[in-house]
Amino acid sequence: MCGIVGVVQYDEPFDLQVLSLMTDTLHERGPDATGFWHDENCAFGHKRLIVIDPEGGQQPFIWEQYRLVYNGELYNTDEVRDRLKQLGHQFQSYSDTEVLIHAFAEWQEDCVHHLNGIFAFAVWNEQQQTLFMARDRLGVKPLFYSVGPDYLLFASEVKALLAHPAVKRKVNREGLAALLVFGPGRFPGRDAFCEIFELRPGHRAFYEKRRGFMQQRYWQLPSAQHTDSPEQTIQKVRALTEKAIHRQLVSDVPVGTFLSGGIDSSIITAIAAKTSSPLSTFSLEFEDNSQYFQQSTFQPDEDAPYINAMVEAYGLDHKTVTLDAQNLFDALRESVKARDFPGMGDIDSSLLHFCRVVKPDATVILSGECADELFAGYPWLQQEDQVPDFQWIRDLSQRLDALHPAIREKLPVELLYESAKSSLLHEVYNREETTASSNHKGTSYLTMQHFMQNLLERKDRMSMRSGLEVRVPFADHELWEYVWNIPLSLKRLGGKEKGLLRAAFHDVLPDAVLHRKKNPFPKTFHPFYTSLVQSELAAIVASKGWITTLFRPAFFDELFKASTHGRVPWFGQLMQTPQLMAYLIQLEYWATEYNVELSID
Repeated sequence: MCGIVGVVQYDEPFDLQVLSLMTDTLHERGPDATGFWHDENCAFGHKRLIVIDPEGGQQPFIWEQYRLVYNGELYNTDEVRDRLKQLGHQFQSYSDTEVLIHAFAEWQEDCVHHLNGIFAFAVWNEQQQTLFMARDRLGVKPLFYSVGPDYLLFASEVKALLAHPAVKRKVNREGLAALLVFGPGRFPGRDAFCEIFELRPGHRAFYEKRRGFMQQRYWQLPSAQHTDSPEQTIQKVRALTEKAIHRQLVSDVPVGTFLSGGIDSSIITAIAAKTSSPLSTFSLEFEDNSQYFQQSTFQPDEDAPYINAMVEAYGLDHKTVTLDAQNLFDALRESVKARDFPGMGDIDSSLLHFCRVVKPDATVILSGECADELFAGYPWLQQEDQVPDFQWIRDLSQRLDALHPAIREKLPVELLYESAKSSLLHEVYNREETTASSNHKGTSYLTMQHFMQNLLERKDRMSMRSGLEVRVPFADHELWEYVWNIPLSLKRLGGKEKGLLRAAFHDVLPDAVLHRKKNPFPKTFHPFYTSLVQSELAAIVASKGWITTLFRPAFFDELFKASTHGRVPWFGQLMQTPQLMAYLIQLEYWATEYNVELSID
């Protein structure tokens, strides 16, 4: 994986020192190599994490009139290379980078239809002086951009764009509403900073002097009636999932898996263990969590017994990373710098620390993200006739009530909320009737385009901040295209959450794991951590920090008095009172560290 940066500026010289500064902000994404290229109107910067073909994959990559910067992995490199060879192309390396530039030369913007992988890339045609950009179908790899009157900037992360003097750190009403009402998370295609945008998943873009910037969708989930029998469906889900896992095990460096003892990570581990013996696996635990763990509907049990069952069944080389409360708290600020955005508090900082500890033992990790969105694992995906909504936000009225009256008056929250929802639903409903089944698809689509993007962003930023590449087999687009049209009743085969997935892999999982109820990512219950975030937030409030202008004073008093883990989560299944306080700490840090200029009048 890598970090990419680009500047296109017609008719005016650009500052290569600025390009260097922008590229340097992405050092953690690519600590192994740095590369630059430029002509009169375009300049690229690249930071590389070497995974495949150290010599043949150097970037920016130049071939004929094309110049390429690329972040990602192509999992069907061999198939695409063989097809291109049949068309007369010759190759000097075995890198996917060389295959990608030849694919673009052959098929131009339609090259994306030939790719299976996770990617964000840009190609400059030096003869035509035009730029092409594309992002993978599910949005695993990031790509941000900013367009001015005579320039285009793009980068893997927001921090690189902010290093350019033309990009202002201004947050408008829409950005603030996303932070306070949708947070953690952004409106699709937008960043909190109003001059920065995100190329959405499954989109490509074009930039040229005469026509400016244009973007278009190149992929969307197909809607069709599912006609396979339950037995055929089980077989196809098994085959497609195994194919995705095997594709993503290819690497020139050590590969391992994150193992939580849940269905998703255990399936990946079981399949990977058959090709690597012993397979390196890693799990996260919190200091004294067995003493302080609190069972709830959202988190019914601890991971350790299920992890041990997998270790015993497959002879894994397993390592448990134990994180203490102080380290968890100390990493809150750096996880904001990794995201360039306030995230899920200690849910982010724990993953950042986890990846840092894993990095010396592995460079590539497979992880189970996206299975719950695909196989209806979340509680809000369990009812077919439920009216589509951003269910993971939990209680919009609670969020609105928390706002300071002066802020509440200036933010058209309900309008932005409904507009964001309706625009996403239009993308799925314009292809099917509004029935109970399509209502479920609507909720699934909102989850995929918003909630899942938040989790993928978290995984990418925390892992790449650690120089660790994390792959997500359940984000394979061929698997999504098939499972998308399977009715909820079949996904819940046997009346169980993810019953279809359990049935497809019933023979590879220990019984305890096979029948385990869904658990989210682990979090700490340690009272010392709660005391740390409470003290820090109290200090911010006492010093009249930035966030005190956004929320009612009584809101903070209510938080300090709240039961620490008993309330309905603020977001998803994990963000209860300590995590909400951590989010507010991150929000304060982000505003001051990033010199945020608020423009909502």
